[in-house]
Amino acid sequence: MKIAPVEQLFTLFNETALVLQEELSCTYLEALAETGENLFHGSILQEEVSEITEKRLNKQYKEINLDKFTKEEIRKAYQLVILKGMKENVQPNHQMTPDSVGMLISYLVDKFMAQSSFRLLDPAIGTGNLVTTVLNQLQKNVQSIGIDIDDLLIKLAYVNANLQEHPIELFNQDSLEPLFIDPVDAVIADLPVGYYPNDVRALDYKLKAEKGHSYAHHLFMEQSVRHTKSGGYLFFIIPNGLFESDQAHQLRDFFKEEVIIQGVLQLPISMFKNKNAAKSILILQKKGEGIAAPKQALLANLPSISSAVEMDNILKKIDKWFQDNKR
Repeated sequence: MKIAPVEQLFTLFNETALVLQEELSCTYLEALAETGENLFHGSILQEEVSEITEKRLNKQYKEINLDKFTKEEIRKAYQLVILKGMKENVQPNHQMTPDSVGMLISYLVDKFMAQSSFRLLDPAIGTGNLVTTVLNQLQKNVQSIGIDIDDLLIKLAYVNANLQEHPIELFNQDSLEPLFIDPVDAVIADLPVGYYPNDVRALDYKLKAEKGHSYAHHLFMEQSVRHTKSGGYLFFIIPNGLFESDQAHQLRDFFKEEVIIQGVLQLPISMFKNKNAAKSILILQKKGEGIAAPKQALLANLPSISSAVEMDNILKKIDKWFQDNKR
């Protein structure tokens, strides 16, 4: 029986990561980053490994030729092993954007970004799964930048980008500290939801809380808008209760001043463990000279992704909205 390419790669990543985890006395995810580096460079980079382990790993790596796999096959296999590692060592800030949501973001970026070449920022890149999903779907020249405060996640993103041959510029820092990057044409982000602990840093933002801690997801949106060119688009995965919080009035005022709401697409509730965890995709455009609001915002409740007929109807509705509003 023929083994599927994703399964083949998953087995290689998993087995070699387990070997390195034991040999280096590290976590599974750290070992996964190491094995990904080895595979990319075509050699064993860890000096601590024994000769027997080195021979064993080399034998396994030689059985796989990465050139024979598509970028999507590599991304999916890598995503699956990361998910395995995250289940074993659960951390609240280690969550991955579901594939179906990544595909929707890709579709929207493609529709809104008419130019064939542009700069893209993900200020909460994590393992790089969302940004590489988007890059794999776009037939465009995209210069990508990713930022994350977690050094393990940024290493996994680095290996992820290398294995898929995406030249993503990565920064390991707090995204709410000053960013030394040129303005971008588009932003995508699965926003980290919760309070931002650095009250002193938050003082630099219009969306700082009037009292107590500020919301990190509010500050991430403001920081993203700051670093977007006039007329640029921002695609955020947001909690459904975004405009119902105690700090929502500040967010509404900020939006009125800085951006145009192009659309809100509510993701199917069935995707989430409970109703309170449900999310939507918010599409914004930064205001600027000659930038006009659409006749009406694109609003839709997305059906279950598995319902092909209903999904097709929604995509037709989105196409019709573009014809009516984006001439």
